[in-house]
Amino acid sequence: MAGTSPDVLVVGAGVSGLTTAVCLAEAGLSVEIRAGRPPPDTTSAVAGAIWGPHLAETGERPARWRGATLAALRELAAGPDAHAAGVRIASGIQIFRDPAAPPDWLAELGGYRPCQPSELPPGFSSGWHYAAPLMHMPTYLGYLRARFERAGGRLTVSTVASLAGAAREAGARAVVNCSGAHARQLAGDPEVIPVRGQAVVAANPGLTEFLIAPSDASAELAYLFPHGDTVILGGSEGPGDWNLEPDPAIAERIVRDCAALEPRLRGAQVLAHRVGLRPVRPAVRLEAEPAGPGHGGGPLIVHNYGHGGAGITLSWGCAREAASLAAGGA
Repeated sequence: MAGTSPDVLVVGAGVSGLTTAVCLAEAGLSVEIRAGRPPPDTTSAVAGAIWGPHLAETGERPARWRGATLAALRELAAGPDAHAAGVRIASGIQIFRDPAAPPDWLAELGGYRPCQPSELPPGFSSGWHYAAPLMHMPTYLGYLRARFERAGGRLTVSTVASLAGAAREAGARAVVNCSGAHARQLAGDPEVIPVRGQAVVAANPGLTEFLIAPSDASAELAYLFPHGDTVILGGSEGPGDWNLEPDPAIAERIVRDCAALEPRLRGAQVLAHRVGLRPVRPAVRLEAEPAGPGHGGGPLIVHNYGHGGAGITLSWGCAREAASLAAGGA
């Protein structure tokens, strides 16, 4: 599509933007992605990242999107592109300090069991052992970008100040807004807020199973996701915090909490620090917004943001619906 105007402009190069762009490009449309940050610098690159809802709406819509995404990720994990995509089915536990019923979404995975007392760290009284798709996000984002570009797409790193303006400049008949937390400014939407998350990348001392300990009244979120030679340790939840610089005190607390859950992490070598902004909203905004008279009959605007901490979990389901809406205007 070099030198030509795209049919659709996608704003944002995280997992939502890339997956939506893949759906559009593989449907035969010419597509350009514009984003202020390349995929490795997005919030998606910070994720652990496992299939399972977090800080996201509940109900029929997200259940449908989760199901479509689970099927797509399972297909990838079982296929010839699994290694190149950085997707596998991993086993692990989610644990709670107080007695807890299994989350409703566990049934969607088709199999789980209560943790045995020997599997629970000190201070925890219940938990669930299950298997779910786990992504190494730098690899997975690279896979999505390569797949998009193989389908003829183009990615441009540039700041977008106006959805309709960027679409007009590109010559696109439709624009898909996958700008995450930045939709607060770009779409003028006060309902979306950033919930800052910080993670630590450490050398893996031999862990093979993930562990998730959701936050409660006595402690903050903690998790560990092994990826070969490295393990992602987290996490934090800072509503309204736009700071992208790692906080040494938070990093120290994350490592301490994770080592308390998994003693093999004591003294683990810290390799890197990551920060991202989860786009939390009461409900995902996935809808078409016809341009009003003020846009001079401009492009169709489709919104696909507000996925909270479930951007990966909802990605394929939301992307297919957003792509269908955008294709109708292109």
